Amino acid sequence: MTDLPAPAPAPAARPWYVSALLAALAVALLLGGAWVFARARSPFPFYGTAYTPPVAARTFSGTDQEGQPWTFRPGIGGRTTALFFGFTHCPNICPLSLAYLDKARQALTPEERARFDIVLVSVDPDRDTPARLKAYVEFFGQATGVRVPEPALTEVARTFGVAYQKADVKGVDSYQINHTTATYLIDASGHLRVLWDYTQLPQVDRVVRDIRYVLENPAP
Repeated sequence: MTDLPAPAPAPAARPWYVSALLAALAVALLLGGAWVFARARSPFPFYGTAYTPPVAARTFSGTDQEGQPWTFRPGIGGRTTALFFGFTHCPNICPLSLAYLDKARQALTPEERARFDIVLVSVDPDRDTPARLKAYVEFFGQATGVRVPEPALTEVARTFGVAYQKADVKGVDSYQINHTTATYLIDASGHLRVLWDYTQLPQVDRVVRDIRYVLENPAP
């Protein structure tokens, strides 16, 4: 009887951290490609990712941190708005976003600040009451906190390309929310012009440069 060759040893399993690194690299390459493509089409070298062409932002309504009815009408009064979606129980991304956006606001001139707003739309309307939103946004500076109830919130988030989902649920009032981390800059003509990921916001000078260009150059 002819001896059969011994089977080849099975390849070693790839460590989990290698798979995670490869996945992160793939995402970075995808986002980097989108950034390069957008920059190539934009007449201004935005630090964030430009909308080319600009996209009309939608109107939506909710309740602000004072408990009053509040409606976002993009560009009304010639105002430019930095808008992002988050929640007050957020452990890191939302506090950092608010803090750095307020630093950018403070770096503007008084005349520029008078035309610039920061808006946080809560993705946790079950827990984020107007009073809680008020305490939260005022701790980090000057911003408007908005609560939009479901199912309207789902539709508003969808129109901005925002995803959110409860995670690490331990009970009715004990959970986190995974959510899109982008901040959207909307110009005085009501158009989405650029978005920044929260990892970009610490570069305050570059964020301010984007804001100043959009303040002076709304889409036609």
